[in-house]
Amino acid sequence: MKTIPGASMLALLAATPALAQTAPAPSATPAPAQRDIIVTAPVSRSEADVLQGTSVLTGAELTRQLRPTIGETLARQPGVSATSFGPNASRPILRGFQGDRIRVLTDGIGSIDVSNTSVDHAVIIDPLLAERIEVLRGPAALLFGSSAVGGVVNVIDTRIPRTVPANGYRVNGIANYGSAANERSGGMAGDIAVGEHLALHADGSYLKSDDLRTGKGYLLSAPARAAALSQVGLPQDTDEPIDFAANAGLRNKLPNSASETWTAGVGAAIITDTGNLGVSYSHYDSLYGVPVRYATAVGQEQEAPRLDVVQNRFDVRGEVQTGGGFLDRIRFRAGQASYRHFELEEDNSVGTAFYNKGLEGRLELVQANRGGWQGASGVQYFNRIFNVVGDEAFLPKNETNQTGVFTLQQYASGPVRLEGGLRYEHTDVASRTPDDDLRFFRGGRQFDAVSGSIGGSYGVTDRVRLGINVSRTERAPSGEELFANGAHAGTQAYELGNPDFRLEKSWGLEGTLHAHGDGFSFDASAYYNWFSNYISENQVASSVCVAAATPSGRDVDLPCFQYQQADARYYGFEANASVRLARIGSYVINADALGDYVRANIVDQGPVPRIPPMRVLGGLEAQGDTANARLEVEHVFDQNRITTFETKTNAYTMVNATIGFSPFGKDSKTSILLSANNIFDVVARRHASFLKDFAPLAGRDFRATLRFGL
Repeated sequence: MKTIPGASMLALLAATPALAQTAPAPSATPAPAQRDIIVTAPVSRSEADVLQGTSVLTGAELTRQLRPTIGETLARQPGVSATSFGPNASRPILRGFQGDRIRVLTDGIGSIDVSNTSVDHAVIIDPLLAERIEVLRGPAALLFGSSAVGGVVNVIDTRIPRTVPANGYRVNGIANYGSAANERSGGMAGDIAVGEHLALHADGSYLKSDDLRTGKGYLLSAPARAAALSQVGLPQDTDEPIDFAANAGLRNKLPNSASETWTAGVGAAIITDTGNLGVSYSHYDSLYGVPVRYATAVGQEQEAPRLDVVQNRFDVRGEVQTGGGFLDRIRFRAGQASYRHFELEEDNSVGTAFYNKGLEGRLELVQANRGGWQGASGVQYFNRIFNVVGDEAFLPKNETNQTGVFTLQQYASGPVRLEGGLRYEHTDVASRTPDDDLRFFRGGRQFDAVSGSIGGSYGVTDRVRLGINVSRTERAPSGEELFANGAHAGTQAYELGNPDFRLEKSWGLEGTLHAHGDGFSFDASAYYNWFSNYISENQVASSVCVAAATPSGRDVDLPCFQYQQADARYYGFEANASVRLARIGSYVINADALGDYVRANIVDQGPVPRIPPMRVLGGLEAQGDTANARLEVEHVFDQNRITTFETKTNAYTMVNATIGFSPFGKDSKTSILLSANNIFDVVARRHASFLKDFAPLAGRDFRATLRFGL
């Protein structure tokens, strides 16, 4: 396999601890300043004051949940699932929303990849280098663009330093092993001081994994196995492993799921008492396989596609304090990246090539707090030039230009917190189709979208706060939704867009409850969204795609899926709680639980496809100064609310256990974590995955992680 560099995860504008503090020793009393302040917003706020559902993953919890993809790393957070297109491409799903309705950011700027285009495309972010991950759900995320209607995932690292090392240098690293895929990975980051105000940074990571070992059972689900076995004429109750093509067995191992990824980055920042200015460069290089859909090609030569991915990226971040008055500070953030990936055939020839060049920048004016009133306003610009070349070019070359202006205003007086936000966005999406290609739409569309929200919360007591938020959002259709017209191997569908689409609009209502006190915490959100012109894919007669493909003379040998607009409804809840049960010597015994549920319908048609089912998770944890231990059980219910082109997904229960050590004391930067995941080796499938009938989740997985720092 070819060797692999990894993605930039740049740091947030607001002051947060350096990477040296990423993995504190397990402690009975986590530092509230690190955990509770939400910095993914123009104005930093306490988690208890945020009007929407939020999650923060950092420190020992981030180490415990760390996986090779950002989707799997976050999959156990309330309201979060993952696309799980095999072990190497897994994007977060928030409240049932995925794709272009979720923004995945590095330090407030997009990942600048093509992961929103298809589920088989990896997010160009390396969790190994993450210092902190924040998840915002609901309308507050719209400050980062209309495509964030479902929420925002912001990954924070230290590639652009925020502080000059006090002793002249700092070094932090992580090494990890996972048995399910024989996964070997590691990353290091270091800063060095050059004088009083200049800090230089370098980092890198490497990951290599073999084919994933799944739970004890068949790779194919019962419906897929029945379809496959009927075609090869074998009894469906056989207990013997079955080879369909090239001896690619159908039990336990997921063929063509190995990967190799490496990343490298450098950065520098000038840091003074009144501001900072920093730049960075990063390189990401990955080669990974996409699991085969055996049941769709029985009797044919099995394809084993692999993706060869490269991204080169430059970032800049600046902040200056104004010295008082109406403005407190001015912030600037920008990123530019060049991305390409080749979809390789069995002989290593390039079948299809994806190219993406992107530029995104934000300027924010942060107001000083004057009598409880504070806020921030700004402007954001985004440009993307996207092209697909080769056998499976299902999109024309297209360019998106988007300019947004926004403001967020907050007022606090006693127990009352009020908040209002407004965003105007102009989007220009144009197809750059050559004149001789008659299949694709030629021309462009322009959209003007206005989104806003208003809400408030009330402190019933010092420990309990209730909140409510109302939002109105508008989203411009993406280039994929407008211009698609071709066979897409990743989704095994012929996809057909509609260049006449209108703005997607929605109203949202959300209520929140935060209760925090000595030895307990409880956070819950309930929400309801009404959509008009909601964009989704629906299976239609093959003749529709045949007619669309006729000018090019191409065959249509896949199911025909056409983007459509209709009314839709989303509603659900997420909640998580923890309570201190006892103190035994130097240890604190805590119990925690979370649950989430989402129900989504297209009016007069039926369920929205690939919606995660209800899920509950409970844990019991002992926390001490130098050691901790945790046992947790996660149960995911059946998903029987399906469309005509989906299959039902069975429930599953996973049991996980971890034990962590700080061998040199709680103040040391060195920690060791040992874990056993999916202890009973169950076959588990995520309903939201396109591959859930062919590629289960990891089976029993023993993991060991070492974090260290100097």
